[in-house]
Amino acid sequence: MTTTAAHAHQLETVEAPGHILTKPAAKVLAVLRVATGFVFLWAFLDKTFGLGYSTPSAKAWINGGSPTKGFLASVEAGPFQSFFHNIAGAGWANWLFMLGMLGVGLALILGIGLRAAAGAGTAIMAMMWLAEWPLASGSSNPIVDYHVVYALAAIVFALTYAGQTWGLGKIWANLPIVQKNRWLI
Repeated sequence: MTTTAAHAHQLETVEAPGHILTKPAAKVLAVLRVATGFVFLWAFLDKTFGLGYSTPSAKAWINGGSPTKGFLASVEAGPFQSFFHNIAGAGWANWLFMLGMLGVGLALILGIGLRAAAGAGTAIMAMMWLAEWPLASGSSNPIVDYHVVYALAAIVFALTYAGQTWGLGKIWANLPIVQKNRWLI
């Protein structure tokens, strides 16, 4: 084992002593990771190409549509309503949202960069939760909705090294840049 690999193994042992997941649990977690990643990636693909599910072709990003305008301009409640209306359709908001959805989706599907994906995915989901403001929007559960569940799932994937089962997490973790910057795991 190389010195770098030995150091990485030592860090992994300190950060995650022992095995807390059974092999079947790791496999189910991997399936959940890929499925959750596909939720993010699908939103990116549908908004980019207008696949006709939530975004018609005429409103696709590649056809001049805005990935954020429809959702953010229709915010009806909550203390951040005017903020979301002001950024609806802004070029920087479109790019941040779309890069975030693509990046989180690919990271979860591939099992790499799960810490960064968890942070970005949680930020995206928190902003969408604030925009929908389920506390006043008539949601069936005003506190824990799908935004909260997706954010928690992304955090669990990062904390359990879920990318190492049916993903590229082990290869990714051995890259020199990741060895030097553990937050990239």
